[in-house]
Parts: sequence; structure tokens; C-alpha cells
Amino acid sequence: MSAKTIAVIGATGGQGGSVVNTFLDAGFAVRAITRNTASPKAVALKERGVEVVTADLNDLDSLTKAFDGVHIIFAVTDFFEPFIAGGPDHAMKIESAQGINLAKAAAATSTLEHYIWSTLPNALEISGGKYLIPHFEGKNKVDKFIKSDEKLLKKTTFLWVTWFASNALFPPFKPTLHATSGKYVLFQPAIAETPVLTIGDQTKNVGPYALAIVQKPEFTLPGKFAIANSESQTIGSLLDIWAKVTGKETEYVKVGLEQFDRFFPGWGREMGIMMEYWENYPGMQAWSGEDLVTARELGLEGQGRAEDALRELELL
Repeated sequence: MSAKTIAVIGATGGQGGSVVNTFLDAGFAVRAITRNTASPKAVALKERGVEVVTADLNDLDSLTKAFDGVHIIFAVTDFFEPFIAGGPDHAMKIESAQGINLAKAAAATSTLEHYIWSTLPNALEISGGKYLIPHFEGKNKVDKFIKSDEKLLKKTTFLWVTWFASNALFPPFKPTLHATSGKYVLFQPAIAETPVLTIGDQTKNVGPYALAIVQKPEFTLPGKFAIANSESQTIGSLLDIWAKVTGKETEYVKVGLEQFDRFFPGWGREMGIMMEYWENYPGMQAWSGEDLVTARELGLEGQGRAEDALRELELL
């Protein structure tokens, strides 16, 4: 009996790359979907026995062809590339359109058994309209589309991937050296006690969640939501871990959203709204609204810690 085939969107990226590695190790046939089959990362995948196919998320026909004959699809979209190009409204429009293209192509795949869509909670709905987080909202529009397609919904698991440890490399979340004191200061528009659910290293830990989702359909289908979460920290405790790993003295400073956005133009507002949301809807309140399949039900408790992931990063 031939191995089942999984098509992976974003196969040369963090989440998709993790899925590729995990499913290859588990004996699946892997089809990597990429815009550039000649890129060094795509060539490296070919050398490992991965089928590499070109498709464009803006082109429905190319996606439909790329999915032909596959049994499983892992789908993820990138908010931040269009955000850099045109800001949050542009990015939401592009991301939702691409996600709907992916869903339409999946729905047209006659061999499809399981569709895994990497998304985020509906913060606007959970907060009663108070918090619109653009990099959540674009994905939420895709969620709504999938829910409107009864046949596709039966084959879909929505995957909520929590905080990446590598966010510590991203300027709004990277401690900054204060020359006078010698301390590394983390500015945030939320109190230090704000809970942060984390998956640790997404390049290692997303794949096992995707595999468990496929292997345990009794928990993950039809149309269930699974949360990829290794542990719960706070934004302050993540800074403490950063200090422990680097050996540097740190200071946490709470600032207003407008000030945060002046420090990190554009990015500060995008990330700051999320941090304010997490402060006001702490812990699992921010990741609610659905009946969640947990790490425990998937057999993945303790799958990756933030400290382990941070130790592998070049933080300074």
C-alpha cells in the first residue's frame, strides 16, 4: 500500500518546514508547495525526496492543480509580507483572499481526507468588538468561509499556533540595550504579568501537532479547533528566561500603545493591540470561543519549552 500524500503550504518556512520534517519521518509522501522551486530551500527538499510543486496562493487554478491527488493538506498564510508592502488593511485583504483560495482548492480535491488550516482566535468576537487584531482578523475571515462549506468543514481541523520563542528576535519583542545602565530593556504596552501561551520553537513543534491531528481524527474531526501550546508563561517571565539564557541584566517597562507604536512604527500598533488584548483577556480567555482539542488529548504535553528554544537562538 502506497503512503498517503500530504501537501504542505509554506514548506520552506517555519511552520510548514516543521510539518515537512515530521511527516517525512513518519513515512508519508510529502508534496511541498512553493512559488520558487529553484530556491536553495526548495532544492534541499528535493534532495530529501520531497516532491516540490510550484503554485501561487493568489492563483486558484495553480493551487487546485498542486493539490491533485493528495490526502492531507497543511495550509498557512503569511500576513506580514503584505503588511510590509501596504499596511494592515492591505494585508488583511490579501491574507483572507489567499486563505479562501486555499480552502476552495482543498474543497475541489476529491482525494482529500484531512485539511489542517493554521489560524488564530477570533479576538474581535471574543472581545465583543473591542479588539480587532489585523493578523488575527484576516485568518478569521477564512475560518468563516470554511465553516460555510459543510463538506470541507467535515474534513477540516483549525490549528491555533501559540507564541513563537523566536519572536524574541523581532524588534517589538527584543530587549534593547540601555547604554547608561547597561541593562536590556523590554518595552511593552501591557503589564509584565500578561499571560503568553507558547509553543517554543515553531520550526520543531508545529509538525508533531499536525501529525497528531491526522492520527487522532476522533478528537480533531469534524471541524474541531486544536491549540498548539506547550506551556504558559507571562511576557515578564519570558524576559526573565531571556536574561537567564543571555546572562544579561534586564528591566521591564510598560508604555502606552501610542508610545509603543512610536518606538516601532506600524509594527508597534499591530503587536501592541495583541498585547493589550492578552492583558485584558488573560490566558485561555484570549484563546476561547471554540471547544478546543488540547495538547493532552493529542498526547503532546510538554512538546517544547520556551527556554530550550531561546537557548538555540542568537539573541544578542
